[in-house]
Amino acid sequence: MEFARKFKNMFSTVPVLGWFLGFLAAVLIEYYWGYDYISYYLGLPKIPVLFGALIMLKEPLMIPGAIGYDLIVYVIPILVVSRLSTFFTNSLAAGLERLPLWLSAVIHLAAFYAILHLWAGINDYRVLIIKLTMISIILTVSINVINGYQGEFSCSHPGFMALGAYVSSIFTLLLFTNDKIFGAALLPPALGPWLFPLALLAGGAAAALGSLAVAIPSFRTRGDYLAIISLAFMFIVKSAVENLQVLGGARGMGGQPDYAPLPVIFCWTLLCIWIVHNFVSSILGKALNTVRDDEAAAESMTIKTRKTKMSAFMFGAFWAGVAGGLFAHVLAYINPGMFSINRLAEILAMVYFGGLNSIVGSIVGAVSINVLGEALRPLELFKWIIIPLILIFVMIFRPYGLISFKEIDAGKLLRAKNKREQGV
Repeated sequence: MEFARKFKNMFSTVPVLGWFLGFLAAVLIEYYWGYDYISYYLGLPKIPVLFGALIMLKEPLMIPGAIGYDLIVYVIPILVVSRLSTFFTNSLAAGLERLPLWLSAVIHLAAFYAILHLWAGINDYRVLIIKLTMISIILTVSINVINGYQGEFSCSHPGFMALGAYVSSIFTLLLFTNDKIFGAALLPPALGPWLFPLALLAGGAAAALGSLAVAIPSFRTRGDYLAIISLAFMFIVKSAVENLQVLGGARGMGGQPDYAPLPVIFCWTLLCIWIVHNFVSSILGKALNTVRDDEAAAESMTIKTRKTKMSAFMFGAFWAGVAGGLFAHVLAYINPGMFSINRLAEILAMVYFGGLNSIVGSIVGAVSINVLGEALRPLELFKWIIIPLILIFVMIFRPYGLISFKEIDAGKLLRAKNKREQGV
């Protein structure tokens, strides 16, 4: 306990920029010396893609090498550089304090993305994992609006995701590609990346309109009817696309152009987080919380409860449709099986693991479940025993998730370290 207290005090004055500098040092070490020197002399066949977890599970004899790699490349450089640069990074943070908060946040996010891009660029597998993780963040944040802030239990998110994926795919395949189903492109392919946001917005709008098929009948009732109707909606959408041969039927639809590189998905993820944060912090968001806590009291306070719930439901469905569009263009292929009960289980696991009523919790849940699922991939079927067990323990000890009903104040996060240094 004494060691933990001293360790915490030693790094308590390190600002966010200090940690970024430490991560940058670690990424540069891996980029220039990871393969030719560090992994080679530790007996590893290649650079570990997920901090050595995959190597350790596939080949237990390489566990010492993988742990040594993590210590040499990540742990030691991050701790040493972040601590030694405290004076410099705190001075830099003090300068950023004089800027508007939004500008300071943009600078921090740009630094974070630069480090993330450099780390992911070491191999394509990392790029794919980061893309899918950010799409999962959009899905988790959007369903938290319904299952967390609204207090309902919706099972229709895979259906909304499918609507967004198919509509955005039709948009890009019809207009910008020579496709065997839709024929020659109607517009020059060079316009595709510039008009791709319209495809995502079309997918989101289709999902929002589709959500009315769930919201209109279910919000006239109370209790568990929403869960039943939304689950039925998911199966209806899945069965419909399976039987529409113009959409590829059960074979699926492929050939989507690569309009979703890492910067595009990163920007859409930030946009989703920012808009959802503003939504739940707005008057409508506060009304949504009131409806969740006591609908009768909300009605007595002249809150239009049905309109409020339907607005939130359509809002969450819209972002699920956007996530579906990004998902389709990352994989360049979709089929109805991707939007089944398994997808629903993953989405619900992320939101309830991370925490209800918390955007930060949604991010933590999405990142944790995605990384854990990839790390445990070598265990095959056993990973579906380990992950549910972890969820069971979380539900026992933290019924509302790891980080529930909490948000991080951006101003406090970016400026608290400086004030602590000044003794404020």
